[in-house]
Amino acid sequence: MLRTFLNRLLFQKGRTLLQPGDVAPSFELCDQNGRPVRSVDLAGRRWILWFYPKADTPG
Repeated sequence: MLRTFLNRLLFQKGRTLLQPGDVAPSFELCDQNGRPVRSVDLAGRRWILWFYPKADTPG
């Protein structure tokens, strides 16, 4: 699910990377316990999306 989100966010034609202070696009991801987290539920709060890019790669 994270990979799909990042592919949509980062690799669509004509898209640029988010910059500090940009509004994040809507998303739904699973947390470390498998529970869904939706961006709309975080509205009005500060939050950090943290992930390990190499966690899903061999080696």
